[in-house]
Amino acid sequence: MNKPNRYVEWLLSVPTYVWLIVFFVFPTFIILWIGFKPATLNGGIDEGWTLQNYREIFSSNYTPILLRTLSISIWTTVICILIAIPVGYWLARLPARIRYWMLLLVILPFWTNMLIRIFAWKTILHPEGFIKNSLVFLGIVEPNATLLYNEGSILIVLVYTYLPFAILPIYAAAEKFDFGLLDAAADLGARSWEAFLRVFIPGIKLGLITAVLIVFIPALGSYAIPDIMGGSTSEMLGNKIAQRTFTDRNLPQASALASLFAVVVMTPVLVYQIRRSLQ
Repeated sequence: MNKPNRYVEWLLSVPTYVWLIVFFVFPTFIILWIGFKPATLNGGIDEGWTLQNYREIFSSNYTPILLRTLSISIWTTVICILIAIPVGYWLARLPARIRYWMLLLVILPFWTNMLIRIFAWKTILHPEGFIKNSLVFLGIVEPNATLLYNEGSILIVLVYTYLPFAILPIYAAAEKFDFGLLDAAADLGARSWEAFLRVFIPGIKLGLITAVLIVFIPALGSYAIPDIMGGSTSEMLGNKIAQRTFTDRNLPQASALASLFAVVVMTPVLVYQIRRSLQ
């Protein structure tokens, strides 16, 4: 009985595998292949092979962009997780009739186009906007300070954009958590914060890992937010790939950057899978 069932499982999985191979695996190998090719003067791909595209990536010109991309992406992930954990815990403890309305508020921003939301933040952080004037009035910032076109504005909008992606998987894991374990930990002498850190957090580990990946990977490749909210000194990797593709017409260089991005994204996923298989 097991063999027919396994055959059925494989047959049902074939369309998914075909889709992934055609639209993900093949394009990835094409990008890797182009990254080792020289560029022509008219924006094409020349014959032969070269490592120059990758040498340029690790030159001093790209180092600030790579470090900035990693830094902003990591901070975005950390802030989203720190906010999403208590929110997911709170949602899971709410009565069902209230919980669904709160979840609706979490996903409500998805009903609006992403570009509209980004430009809305640009208006909010405008030099003559309410937030800037309030901060100046309170003496927190100087009158000539700007809240736009810097890494801080990029971080704010990235956190706002990807926070729901962190809340939903953590809530899904918290909903399945047995909260009676927290009461048991309290009976054994654990303080509330100790029970939270040593019982609840390990109990939603899979939800946390999912949230980290879902936030970190899109933040790492973000293009529109740094392009609109950041300035010329706040470029991220996605902006540089777009510049090499559309402005400079250097497809091999853009492919090399995209390949590096793929390696950075896949490394933590592979490490997690290897560690999980060894356990």
